[in-house]
Amino acid sequence: MGLDHSSQVQRHPHAERGLDLYETPPVAVEALLRVEQLPHCIWEPAAGRGAIVNVLRKHGHAVIASDIHDYGFPLDFVGDFLQAQALTGCDCIVTNPPYKIAAQFVEHALKLSPLVIMLHRLAFMESERRCPILEGAGLARIHVFRKRLPMMHRDQWAGRKANSGMAFAWFVWDRAHQGHTTIDRISWER
Repeated sequence: MGLDHSSQVQRHPHAERGLDLYETPPVAVEALLRVEQLPHCIWEPAAGRGAIVNVLRKHGHAVIASDIHDYGFPLDFVGDFLQAQALTGCDCIVTNPPYKIAAQFVEHALKLSPLVIMLHRLAFMESERRCPILEGAGLARIHVFRKRLPMMHRDQWAGRKANSGMAFAWFVWDRAHQGHTTIDRISWER
């Protein structure tokens, strides 16, 4: 146990993380649905094993599921999101992007969709490099989880299971938004 939570990121070097699949806890998606009105058609471009897709579909959304790799979950197509074109009739992207290319996911998504919602570490707000996507780019709301999410373990993780040592939030970009970003606190518990 000797590591503190702040060093948790260093436990998983990029080389070990492969395609960076960390499944989103369903409770995180349920919490998002309690605070955001989502359109009917949604694209999940990093669908993995379907954690986000399954919850959205359970709530009646038509979800187009894609990923760069086929993990065995039924995808609408396999492909690199960073090379993808906009999907006709789909005005919302909801995903938990690969952490090592999260900023690139946001940049590309903002070109493809008027509404972009991504699960990020709260520390995503800290970077100077991300100013172009965090300031003046339609970042309307940040829904911060008041309690740490259940741990999102790397795909095929065989080690000890633990609670997350990182703070997460849903970041919501809306092309129509002007002005300051609203920050609120949400709960994944009912």
